[in-house]
Amino acid sequence: MAGGALLLTACAGNDGQASNPSSSGSASAPAASQTVTWAFDQEFSSYNGNTGAENAARNNQPLQRVLSGFWYYGGDGKVTPDTDFGTYEKTSDDPLTVKYTISDKAVWSDGSPIDCDDLMLSWAANSGKVKGFSAAGTTGWEDTKTPDCEKGGREVTMVYTKPFADWAGGLFGNTQIMPAQVVEKKGNISEEELIAAVKAADDKKLAEAIKFYNDGWIMKGALLSEDLIPSSGPYKLSKLDAGQSLTYVANDKYWGPKPATPTIVERVIVLDQQAQALQNGEVNIINPQPGPDVLNQLNALQGVTVKTAPQFFYDHLDFNFDSSPFKDRTLREAFAKCVPRQLIVDNLIKPLNADAKVLESRTVASNQSHYGDVVAGIGGEDKKYDQVDIEGAKALVDKAGKSGLEVKIGYKTPNPRRSSVVQLIADSCNKAGFKVVDKGAEDFFGNGLANNTYDVALFGWTGSDLVSGWASTYTTAKKCDSENKGNNNGCYSNKQVDKLIKQINETTNKPDQTPLIAQVEKAMWQDLATIPLYENPNLTAWTDDVEGVIQNPSQAGIGWNMDKWSLK
Repeated sequence: MAGGALLLTACAGNDGQASNPSSSGSASAPAASQTVTWAFDQEFSSYNGNTGAENAARNNQPLQRVLSGFWYYGGDGKVTPDTDFGTYEKTSDDPLTVKYTISDKAVWSDGSPIDCDDLMLSWAANSGKVKGFSAAGTTGWEDTKTPDCEKGGREVTMVYTKPFADWAGGLFGNTQIMPAQVVEKKGNISEEELIAAVKAADDKKLAEAIKFYNDGWIMKGALLSEDLIPSSGPYKLSKLDAGQSLTYVANDKYWGPKPATPTIVERVIVLDQQAQALQNGEVNIINPQPGPDVLNQLNALQGVTVKTAPQFFYDHLDFNFDSSPFKDRTLREAFAKCVPRQLIVDNLIKPLNADAKVLESRTVASNQSHYGDVVAGIGGEDKKYDQVDIEGAKALVDKAGKSGLEVKIGYKTPNPRRSSVVQLIADSCNKAGFKVVDKGAEDFFGNGLANNTYDVALFGWTGSDLVSGWASTYTTAKKCDSENKGNNNGCYSNKQVDKLIKQINETTNKPDQTPLIAQVEKAMWQDLATIPLYENPNLTAWTDDVEGVIQNPSQAGIGWNMDKWSLK
């Protein structure tokens, strides 16, 4: 469920390596007066961010106002209905039933109506009930009956087989509804045939369509032709300069409010160069990883607004349970004992946020009201690894007979902060008998993480307050490969955790979810499924001649309302 599922992100970078920290002065706007330019650190790679391989911030954040749906994450990070797209309402609690109605005005930018086949495709691809589709997660979708609508219909009623806590923010959200007419054309299947095949779960009839859905929207150095990427939002994509920029123009077929600015440009700029790019007038808006020197540099600029705030974004270490020595819990425990989590926070996070603490939970942010109760419910399992224990780690390495074991830590480069994290881990864990190797690579997400060529992965998850968002991340994968493991990159598996996650997502009273979440966290600490490290604060800066910029703490990112950005 890419609309709600956690998004893999490379964001985390500058830890004091600003391009020109001693500079001061004014930031000036880019030359084109009818264009707002924002900086993003990752290159756009696919028009379909719903698949297991492409469910990432680099794809879904840039498409927030290109592929619309029944709901989106608002400025407070919470699920917000998009009434321009359509309406939805719960019509029954037993069984849980939700009726979705697409606006009569809704059309794709190629003129095709948004209707039944688009919703049927979305359900087929995300429910796991039609073999072959790659999905980042199926939570919520998998517990619905096959929808029933006909060609041209704009209403669909979803009937759940069990309660679903996040029904209001689960199905058919931003970026989840892909253009079925494109899949039909490339899959050599008619609209009527696609609808019928989905209803029959006929994966053979859909074989060519499934192949295109999974791989056909991947960019290969240039933007796909316009007929393959129709838009359902206020903007459409018009140009992709590989490694440089992604350009949006107003969608003249959009039936809702017209965007405030006709052209938006996303510039690909690495995190530690964004502040300088803002000062040089190359961009209007930046969302860099905070660091004390970056913050000082931004605060020294005139004509720039700088804001920091919490967000649902944390960094962590994931073990490779599929093909690394860390299938052995003894070695996972040894590694957890030598990872200097407190030192990492002290050196890299506290200079910016004096109140920063080591993160104890993978599923709840520290600023959420029930974080304390969840941590208390872990029962101290997390506290065993708050402080480094080199002797204890070394004893476990020796017990496993693995002294001198090479540990490949993979992450996406360039990323100064994560490089520093790896160095701190190496300095500590090498004393315990490990031999830590920095395996950072530019193609880590597409190659290393997807194909499990690492021992330990270092990256970030950005999400929301939806409990369904992290379900697929810790639920046992159907198969440990790039097409089937979804968000569970390291292929962690625990049947008790699987059962608890299902129970949480069926629990509609939020306070009743808290003790269940604590049980999940306790089990994952006992298993050492992953090691949470720290939270990343949200730092955003923009030139004062731009209006309408509003931070968003969720996975939607700063571009969530780009159609409201304008120049004074």
